[in-house]
Amino acid sequence: MPDIFIQTIQKFQEWGLFNFMFPYMLTSAIFYGLLRKSEIFGKPEKNVTVNGVVALIAAFMVWAYPILTGVDIETQLATFFTHGLIVTLVLMMGLMLMGMFMPPDLPEQFRKTIFEKGGPVGVVLVATIIIGVFVFVTSGLLNLIVGPVL
Repeated sequence: MPDIFIQTIQKFQEWGLFNFMFPYMLTSAIFYGLLRKSEIFGKPEKNVTVNGVVALIAAFMVWAYPILTGVDIETQLATFFTHGLIVTLVLMMGLMLMGMFMPPDLPEQFRKTIFEKGGPVGVVLVATIIIGVFVFVTSGLLNLIVGPVL
């Protein structure tokens, strides 16, 4: 007998929640957070409704494209989030292992040597961008933007 979680996920897939609803909810939450943080429409406490409406409509416009063009984005998004999770876990494990062998005042040393002088920050930024592009390309999301590459 299948597990209850397997049945639930299969039912969600049958209902199409992974194709539209869950990505829509995630996108609207990200837009809402960005609107609150940027304060485009004024103080967030006064414009909660405006930020919410704009975030919902913008997220709907973003996720209307795959539905209108008939593109199935479920597999690519699942692969993207899985790859992103693996990269995050590997980086966290590396940081934890470094923390076991490095001196206890390492954050203070990093602040003095890296962030005040600004030298290796560019290297870290470039490495982060390269890892992000790698995860984006290997998940198949690039094919949704430019089409299949021969």
